[in-house]
Amino acid sequence: MPARKTERAEPITDKRVLVEYLESGCKPREKWLIGTEHEKFAYTLDDLRPLDYEGERGIRAILQGLTRFGWKPVLEKGNVIALIKEDGSSVTLEPAGQVELSGAPLSNLHQTCREVNEHLDQVKAVAAEMNVGLMGLGYNPKWPRATMPWMPKGRYAIMRRYMPTRGTLGLDMMQSTCTVQVNLDFDSEATMIRMFRIGLALQPIATALWANSPFKEGKPNGFLSYRSHIWTDTDPDRCGTLPFVFEEGFGFERYVDYLLDVPMYFVYRDGIYIDAAGQSFRDFMKGKLPAFPGEYPTMADWQDQTTVAFPEVRLKRYLEMRGADGGPWSRLCALPAFWVGLLYDDEARRAAADLIADWTAEEHAMLRRDVPRLALNTPFRGGLLNDVARQVLAISRAGLIRRAAADGADANEASFLLPLFLIAEAGVTPAEEMLAAYKGRWKGSVDPIFAECAY
Repeated sequence: MPARKTERAEPITDKRVLVEYLESGCKPREKWLIGTEHEKFAYTLDDLRPLDYEGERGIRAILQGLTRFGWKPVLEKGNVIALIKEDGSSVTLEPAGQVELSGAPLSNLHQTCREVNEHLDQVKAVAAEMNVGLMGLGYNPKWPRATMPWMPKGRYAIMRRYMPTRGTLGLDMMQSTCTVQVNLDFDSEATMIRMFRIGLALQPIATALWANSPFKEGKPNGFLSYRSHIWTDTDPDRCGTLPFVFEEGFGFERYVDYLLDVPMYFVYRDGIYIDAAGQSFRDFMKGKLPAFPGEYPTMADWQDQTTVAFPEVRLKRYLEMRGADGGPWSRLCALPAFWVGLLYDDEARRAAADLIADWTAEEHAMLRRDVPRLALNTPFRGGLLNDVARQVLAISRAGLIRRAAADGADANEASFLLPLFLIAEAGVTPAEEMLAAYKGRWKGSVDPIFAECAY
């Protein structure tokens, strides 16, 4: 999380202010941008262990090393916990030291891919000097969660205490997973609604195509996207597919009502995280928050509240697509391409909306439940989910071609979808390829992953 300002601000007591905050995200289409985020595991090359925060080969040293490339450090209690640039990009830490790039808002996918490439070049240069490797997977394949380190961030200490009270896999989510996601704009409430519904309905397609986490503690875990399964038992109050999004009357206000009912984690004041886990933002707006009695929330508190809900698609002043496992470079660029093609072109958006128009709540729930285990082989409407994935990829590709965002010899952005077409045409996910390697050339060991899947 970037540096926080704590100056005095107007107290919020009226829900309408919160609705207007989300509404303020609406942008003219010519100003729509693309923000890509991706997480990766860092590990020592000699013994494959995750990095502690401190030490010559620690996460702090990586962050400090990146400052040579113009990144500015963000401190919390004297610890470097993030890096920022003026273009809006940042490098942040997940709870066990997963390194995340939150990219700058960019105009097209060619720029996105250059940004990803530049970041990986920078972090690899620093890591090489420390004999450290980096890789993208959905779940750490080798080390038990209990052996993973914790980063010195105040909000993570609160979540660490609270998570086990709400589900059995919340700490696994915090310490052992990596994802890639894209943040997208909208121009109106109506457009947001359509994008949100398409995003939620088709998130299982993304989960299947990016399925990349079949191992836990050195053995197959029974899933193809274990990362995705983890979210089904993290916290029922703040995760899931949000059936109300498909109901009549959904809009900014209905999402605000949802967020108001998501239990809080903390209040941030003067550099300190105050533990408010499980308490109500509605009480906060009445000045009756037990953790902070007599005080009222500011807009910064509401911005924090938008980050503590973890549905498959999340609304802030933009939409976040959150269903994919972390992966190699080519699929980092493919993720924003997939969603931009579907959602940033009018004809593609209509085609995607028509495709999902008669999907039932039971089918949404079934896909969310079964895809982490079966991925593209999930039975759906007399066929397999892979049949739908091919249709969706065709819609996305056509949308990218119509966008005609050229870059040199590339007439459009559709080439970024190639890794996904190869997966869908073969009907074999990255996770299944790794399981075959585990049984074959890896001879029952996951250690080769740290070389074969390294950046």
